[in-house]
Amino acid sequence: MIHPAIIRKQRMIAGVLVLLTVAAVVLGMGMGYASLSYDRLIPVLLGHGTFKEEFILFSIRLPRLVITWLAGMALALSGAILQGVTRNDLAEPGVIGINSGAGVAIALFFLFVPIEAGSFVYVLPLVAFAGAMLTAVCIYAFSCDRHAGLSPVRIVLVGVGFSLALSGVMIVLISSAERAKVDFIAKWLAGNIWGTDWPFILAILPWLCILIPFTLYKANRLNLLAQNEPVAIGVGLAIERERLTLLLTAVALAASAVSVTGGIAFIGLLAPHLAKALIGPRHQLNIPVAILLGGFLLLVADTIGHNLAEPDGIPAGVMVAFIGAPYLLYLLWKK
Repeated sequence: MIHPAIIRKQRMIAGVLVLLTVAAVVLGMGMGYASLSYDRLIPVLLGHGTFKEEFILFSIRLPRLVITWLAGMALALSGAILQGVTRNDLAEPGVIGINSGAGVAIALFFLFVPIEAGSFVYVLPLVAFAGAMLTAVCIYAFSCDRHAGLSPVRIVLVGVGFSLALSGVMIVLISSAERAKVDFIAKWLAGNIWGTDWPFILAILPWLCILIPFTLYKANRLNLLAQNEPVAIGVGLAIERERLTLLLTAVALAASAVSVTGGIAFIGLLAPHLAKALIGPRHQLNIPVAILLGGFLLLVADTIGHNLAEPDGIPAGVMVAFIGAPYLLYLLWKK
């Protein structure tokens, strides 16, 4: 049984994060290359703005803010699942190569498969999922020992190796491609938020609507998997089946996010760790906090980076790396 004081603490933290997210969205709506006065936001939202104001807010700012927020939540939840399944604090879709697998699949699809622009948005998450899933299966196969089971240390080492190898494949693919396509893939690799239109939100939203409740439903099983195998076996948990199911969930979340935001790493590392530090190790409690933290962190990173250097700004992936890379080094030193 969870103590009522801890539940109250979680709700208070979640409330603060919601308020911070709303503040970040409001700040982002008024900032940008084409300025929009903050005292005009409410009239424009209510439909009383000029054509220029409505175009800036509804066609440029809001879609980018919403897609960034959703992608941050998906990456944070993916990282929380991976850390629980692998029992490794360094597991994260960007660090262990899942993002790279999705990136190679997207590059192959973008370079060699002709497709109509209208269906491109909705097919891309499926392509990214296929690439990420294939990579995850390979990492899992190389990390598992028939006698010792899944090695938490080995999965990170194998994942980093796959990430480097797939980055090399990406360079080979773009070395002879057209300039316009190379520019797109280069921006994707840097973690540039490129899916900044309403259809991209419709492409990622169903994944979150299904997989967030599903993960919360599986939270107790994730608690057991995060302990050790004898405990999980002792309570009758089907370890391999649950691992595979949760791994598929993590891959789907990461793939849906990176298909519209590019190769953003470290959100899945930072958000779960901060959530555990704030509320404890129980996944029923820290997963909602991690989801809110992930959305807020990526939202802030993109807003700052997008307005730091005009007109194109600094990619959100680079901004997150400024924070995430030192934190990763800290974890490596600590563990």
